[in-house]
Amino acid sequence: MTTSSAEAELPDPEPSSRPGDAYVQSFARGLSVIRSFDATRPAQTLSEVAAASGLTRAGARRILLTLQALGYVDADGRYFTLTAKILDLGFAYLTSMPFWNLAEPVMEELVSQVHESCSAAVLDGTEIVYVLRVPTHKIITINLSIGSRLPAFCTSLGRVLLAALDDDKLDAVLNASALEARTPRTITDKTALKAALAVVRKQGWAIVDQELEEGLISMSAPIRDRQGRVIAALNISGNAQRKNAKQMVKVFLEPLLDAAQRVSEMVARRG
Repeated sequence: MTTSSAEAELPDPEPSSRPGDAYVQSFARGLSVIRSFDATRPAQTLSEVAAASGLTRAGARRILLTLQALGYVDADGRYFTLTAKILDLGFAYLTSMPFWNLAEPVMEELVSQVHESCSAAVLDGTEIVYVLRVPTHKIITINLSIGSRLPAFCTSLGRVLLAALDDDKLDAVLNASALEARTPRTITDKTALKAALAVVRKQGWAIVDQELEEGLISMSAPIRDRQGRVIAALNISGNAQRKNAKQMVKVFLEPLLDAAQRVSEMVARRG
């Protein structure tokens, strides 16, 4: 017997992982199609989208045509690309979190004071996601912008956010993380990493010295909500050729902590 329903495209999940009656599988498939596009795959054929999203060609085609009708996807011959309208989805998140509007002027003031780049990020699984960035000199080869992702375990922003997790959640994140060395300095041993995070918890801020990329030193402090929960992190990034880690702490720690505290207080007043 042939089946024309969407449910025939993918096997049902195992009973232990079945998401429940509230799970809308077609919506999840649509998101998987959107996520199949990235910097390495900005334009894809139907077959490439299907392979990247784990769908059949028929299923991927229906979703692509739906996204095209809604204005989120464009087609040029055999190739599909996302349109600028897709940014509306991310902008909806930023506008729904009013503290980003509060943080930006504080970050701009901090950058003018320390003359180094400043970013804000949140934790998403094993990664950090940049939600605000005020750059100065380009000191990192990675092209960072709002929405960029980096591993949490080897970034100062990530370590502040990881240090705020309870032990069970932290273990789950570290177990799911690919603890791969980005430089010879990267901490990849789980025990050593948890020891470093314990230091962050105790002192209330983090510094990462050339673990993400050689020449890059970054310091971060937490942004807290009204209940004192860490909801984001704020950082200053500097070039190791201009200042070493000790010099960065001496010069930048106080302004960074002050800026993070100011944003936290504004968030508390708005909350």
